[in-house]
Amino acid sequence: MIGDGWDGEPSVRPGEYAEPLSAPSAGTKRVLAITGSRADFGLLVPVLREIETKPGLELVVVAAGSHLVTPALTYRDVKKLFHVADAAIMQTPGRTTRLDDAEATGRGVHRFARIYRRLQPTWVLLLGDRIEAFAAAAAAAIAGIPIAHIHGGDRAEGVADESLRHAITKLAHVHLAATAASAQRIVRMGERPETVHIVGSPAIDGLSRVQPMSDEVSRSFGDPDTLLLMHPIGRPAEHEEASVSGVIDALSGRRVLALDPNLDPGRDGIMRALDTGSGSTIVHRAAHMERPLFLSLLKRLAVAGGLIVGNSSAALIEGAALKLPAVNVGPRQAGRERPPNVVDAPSETTHEVRQAIQLAMTIDREALTHPYGDGQSGARIADLLAQAPLPDERTLRKRNAY
Repeated sequence: MIGDGWDGEPSVRPGEYAEPLSAPSAGTKRVLAITGSRADFGLLVPVLREIETKPGLELVVVAAGSHLVTPALTYRDVKKLFHVADAAIMQTPGRTTRLDDAEATGRGVHRFARIYRRLQPTWVLLLGDRIEAFAAAAAAAIAGIPIAHIHGGDRAEGVADESLRHAITKLAHVHLAATAASAQRIVRMGERPETVHIVGSPAIDGLSRVQPMSDEVSRSFGDPDTLLLMHPIGRPAEHEEASVSGVIDALSGRRVLALDPNLDPGRDGIMRALDTGSGSTIVHRAAHMERPLFLSLLKRLAVAGGLIVGNSSAALIEGAALKLPAVNVGPRQAGRERPPNVVDAPSETTHEVRQAIQLAMTIDREALTHPYGDGQSGARIADLLAQAPLPDERTLRKRNAY
C-alpha cells in the first residue's frame, strides 16, 4: 500500500503486493471515492469530509490518472487532506493524444479491478465525466460493485466528456444530480426515478465562507483583473494553439493570469500559445492553484469587477455562484446549463471573444442567480449513502425503466 510516503513517480507500482483490507464491519458501508484530476478533487472535498464524519460510513480515498502525472503531481494536494489508500496510474507523461487516452483507460480498468479486490468497497463514488471516472465505473459495474455518481445528467462536449458522462450514468446505481434539469435527463435516459436524487453541486459547498484573495497575494500573481482558463477539446495541437492565440489577442489591455490547461489531447498546443503570449498580454502564469487559493481569486475578481474567460466549467458553476461574469469560449461546454453570468463566444476568434468581453462587463452582478443548490450537497450525499439499503441483486441489476 502506498500510504502517505508515496512520492508519486510513475515507476511505482502501488497496491499490487499490498495486503488486502478486511471487509467492512457489520452495519458499516465502505465508500471508495476515486479522484482523477484537480477538477474533480476540488468538488469532492466537501463530500469526502461529510462521509468521514458520518456514522455508518467508512471513507477510503484512491488517487488516479492526472493526479499522478509529472510535473504537477496534484496527488500531493489529495494527500494533504486525506489518507490515500491506493493509486491507479493511467497516463504517461508527454503522451496526450486520444489514442494515448484510450490506452490509459484500459490500464485504468485493470488497476481499478485490482484495487477493488484489495479494498472491498461497499460503494464506489465517482464524479463527472473524465476517463478516470469511466475506467473506474467500468471495472466496478463488471465486478458487481454499486456505483454512486455525482454530476450525472449534465451536458458538456469536452473531448469525449458527453458520451463518457452518460455512459457512467448507465453503469451507475445511485445518481446524485446537481440540478433539476440534469435529474430529468437521467430519468429520460431510462434510469429508475427512485435512484435519482437532486443534491446540488458540491462545487457550491463552502463558497459563502471564501474570503477574497488578499492584495499581497494578488500582486504575486500580477494583480490580475482577468483569469484565463482554456482546456483542449481534442483537436490537433496546432489548432488548439491557433485558437488560444486568438483568445489571448482579445485580452489585450487586460491584466491576465493564465492557468495551465488539463492533460487532455491538444494540451501541448495551448501551452505553446500561452508561452508565446506571455511576453505581451499575459502578465503571469500558474501551472496549478490549490482549490482554496483558486476560489479566493474568483471571489476577488467577482468583488473587484473582474472576469473569467475560457472554457472551464468553473466559470459556469463556481463563477455563477460567486456572481463573477464569465466569457465561455468555443464548444467545450456546449449543452451545459447557462446561468446569467455567462456570455458565449461561439468561436475563438479575437473579434467574437472581444465582443463577448464587452457584453460580460455590462452584466448586472447583483441580479445573478444559479441552479446548483444551496451549498449543502456534501451532507446530502453522505446522508443518502448512509441511509441507502445495502446493495442486493435488485440494486445491481440495471435495466431501462421504459
